[in-house]
Amino acid sequence: MDGKGRLRWVVVLTAAGSFMAALDTLVVASALSTIQRDLGASLAELEWTVNAYNLSFAVLLVPAAVLGDRLGRARTYAAGLVLFALASAGCALAGGAGALIAMRVVQGAGAALVMTLGLALLTSAFPAEKRGAALGLFSAVTGVAVASGPLVGGAVVDGLAWPWIFWLNVPVGLLAAPLVLRHVPEARVAGARLDVPGVGLLAGGVLGVVWALVRGSAAGWTSAEVLGAGLGGLALLGAFVAWERRAVQPLLPPRLLRVRGFVAGNAAIALTFAALFSAVFFYGQLLQVVQGESPLGAGLRLMAWTGTFLVFAPAAGALADRIGERPLVTVGLTVQALAMVWFASTVGTDASYVSMLGPFVVGGFGVSLAIPCGQSAVVAAVADRDVATASGVNATMRELGGVLGIAVTVAVFASRGGYASPTEFVDGFRAAVLAAAGLSALGAVAGATLPTRRPGVPAPADVAASSPAAVAA
Repeated sequence: MDGKGRLRWVVVLTAAGSFMAALDTLVVASALSTIQRDLGASLAELEWTVNAYNLSFAVLLVPAAVLGDRLGRARTYAAGLVLFALASAGCALAGGAGALIAMRVVQGAGAALVMTLGLALLTSAFPAEKRGAALGLFSAVTGVAVASGPLVGGAVVDGLAWPWIFWLNVPVGLLAAPLVLRHVPEARVAGARLDVPGVGLLAGGVLGVVWALVRGSAAGWTSAEVLGAGLGGLALLGAFVAWERRAVQPLLPPRLLRVRGFVAGNAAIALTFAALFSAVFFYGQLLQVVQGESPLGAGLRLMAWTGTFLVFAPAAGALADRIGERPLVTVGLTVQALAMVWFASTVGTDASYVSMLGPFVVGGFGVSLAIPCGQSAVVAAVADRDVATASGVNATMRELGGVLGIAVTVAVFASRGGYASPTEFVDGFRAAVLAAAGLSALGAVAGATLPTRRPGVPAPADVAASSPAAVAA
C-alpha cells in the first residue's frame, strides 16, 4: 500500500474511534430519565452512570499514553477499541444500575486508550508541516461528537431503546480493531515508564472526594462514611503530590507547577468543564421531567446550546492568536456564569422553550470562548519538551473537573429538590444551576490570572519558568 493510502486509513480509523469515545461522554444525557425509569435508578446511581465513565477516562489518559509507548501504539489502540466495544455490550445488557455503572468504568478505560493513542497515531503519521490540518480534523471530529451526543442519544432512545446507545459502538469497535492492526504503522517509544503509584493515589483521592459528595445528602454530611471518604480522599491527593515530587517519571512533573500559565490554565479549564458537565446533566432532564419532551425532543432542543460550540469555538481560537487567551477565558466564563444565573432566575414549571433559548445561546457562546483558549493557554505556557505532558494533564483536568462539578451540583440538587414532582425538580434545578454558575465564576477568576501573551510569544514569566535552569525538577 502506498503512503497516501496508509494515511487515509490512519485518518479514518483514528477518527472513527475518537468519535465513538467522545460521543459517549455525553450520549447518555438524553437517556438519563429513561434509564431512571427502566432500572429504578436513584439520583446517586444516575450521577455515577455519567461520572464512572468520566472518572475512569480522566485518571487513565496519561497512563494510556505510556502503555502505548511501551507496548506499541497501534496494538494498544486496537486493544482499546475492543475493550470499549465489549464494555459497551456490557452496558447494553446491564440489568441494573450497579452493573451499568461497573461497565461504564471499563468503557472509560477503553476510551482513554482510544482517545490518547488515536491522537498520537494521527500526529506521528503526518510530517510536521501537515500536522496542523490533521489535528484540526481530529478536533472537529471530537467536537461534533460531543456537541451531538444528547441529540444522538435522544434519537436512539426514541427510535429504539436506551441500550442501543451502547450497542451502536460494538460493530464499530470490533470491525475497526483488525483494520488498525493491518493498516496503521506501529510505533513505540523506548524507555517509557508508567507511574503506577501516582495513578493509584490520584484515582483513589478523586474517588474518595467524589464519593463523599455523592453520599453526603443520603448518609449525612457528618457521617463516618462521608467524613472518612472525604478526608481519606484529600489525604491520598496530598500523598499524590508528595510522591510526584520524588517520582523518576511522574504523571505531573513538579516543575510545571511553577509555571503560572500552566496552573491557571488548568484551573480555568477544570472549572469550565465542572460547570459545563453539570449543565449537560441537568438541562436535558429539565426538558423531559418538566416540559414532557421525549429524549429526541430534548436532544433537538439542546442543539441551540451545544451547536454554539461548533459555531464560535473555531473563531475564538483564531482570535486568541491575535489578543491572547486571558481576556477570552475570563469573559467567556463570566458570560457563561451570567447565563446560568439568568436561567435559574427565569425557570419554572410553566417556562416555555422560547424563554430558555436566551440562556442556552448566551451560555453556549461564553463556554465556546473559554474551552479552546483555556487549552491553548496551557500548551503555550510550557517549553516544547513539556507540550505532550501538558496536553495530557490538561485533558485529565477537563474530565476531573466534569466529575467534580457533577458531584457538587447533584449534592446541591438533592438538598433542595428531587424527582417527586415537576415543582420539586425545578427547585433542585434552580439551586444546582446557581452552583454551576459559581463554578464558572471561579473559572473566570482563574482565567484572569493567566499571563498576558502576545501572538505566538509565551508570556515573559512563563519563558523564565520554562527555561532549563528554572524547570529542573
